[in-house]
Amino acid sequence: MDKVYNFKSINEYNAFNNHETMHPLVSVIDFSKAKERTGAKMNFELYCIFLKDVKCGDLKYGRQYYDYQEGTLVFISPGQVIDVENKVDYYQPLGHGLVFHPDMLLGTSLAKSIAEHNFFSYHTNEALHLSGKERQLVLDLFEKIETELQQSVDKHSKKVIASSIELLLNYCDRFYDRQFITRDTVNKGVLEKFEELLNGYFTSEKPYSIGLPSVAYCAEELHFSAKYFGDLIKKETGKSAQEYIQNKIIDVAKNKIFGSDKTVNEIAYELGFKYPQHFTRLFKKRVGYTPNEFRLHN
Repeated sequence: MDKVYNFKSINEYNAFNNHETMHPLVSVIDFSKAKERTGAKMNFELYCIFLKDVKCGDLKYGRQYYDYQEGTLVFISPGQVIDVENKVDYYQPLGHGLVFHPDMLLGTSLAKSIAEHNFFSYHTNEALHLSGKERQLVLDLFEKIETELQQSVDKHSKKVIASSIELLLNYCDRFYDRQFITRDTVNKGVLEKFEELLNGYFTSEKPYSIGLPSVAYCAEELHFSAKYFGDLIKKETGKSAQEYIQNKIIDVAKNKIFGSDKTVNEIAYELGFKYPQHFTRLFKKRVGYTPNEFRLHN
């Protein structure tokens, strides 16, 4: 049976990586100080930001794999299980990391805003690929936090450290915005695949068995996390993924209303609505007419 590591505290993760604990709630890791190890499954109750500098096997999250190469950042939130596969030989970890306990956020502005940083919920093909300048900026912020950890703890320590972490996360939001634009070759065709997925959905029996297609369903089918997929569609179209799905529902509904004698209730069930009145309400909101009024006008 593969070994599973459970990291519930900063001290436990520091010990695993041969580091002294300078603060019970936050640590900056230099992985070159860690002992050689093989791939393993790790369960984190911590927030982690890892900057990778060595090939250490395939990093698996859930059923998907990170697009995890040298010079990438990976974000882990409490409760996530990371599985490093296909690495049975011992290797020397290299790179840097920032880990902090959720309690570090208590009483800080970051406690309210950390949920806005969607990248903590990203997974497959979604690691942050840094340019040389971006990488150096991340390392500089790691160093800034480590310098603060080396100071004597006072009433300002927590606020200064939390604000530095928040600054790092804000920069990562900017870097992801850049990546959505510059990695066109990776994201190319996502919209086409999304459109193809929805077209196939509404010509199948899935609306009867599953109901309306959700953002989570589409993201899973296209091998993205729901939040990354939503952010990507928003960047590409200016619309949320939910709006895109609703637009498709209305387009399919118009064709069904115009091209058949089926009742509104029949069309609603064919689209996956559990209650026909919900279909009528959405249609009128988006089109300006009820389905029956639309049929009369056309």
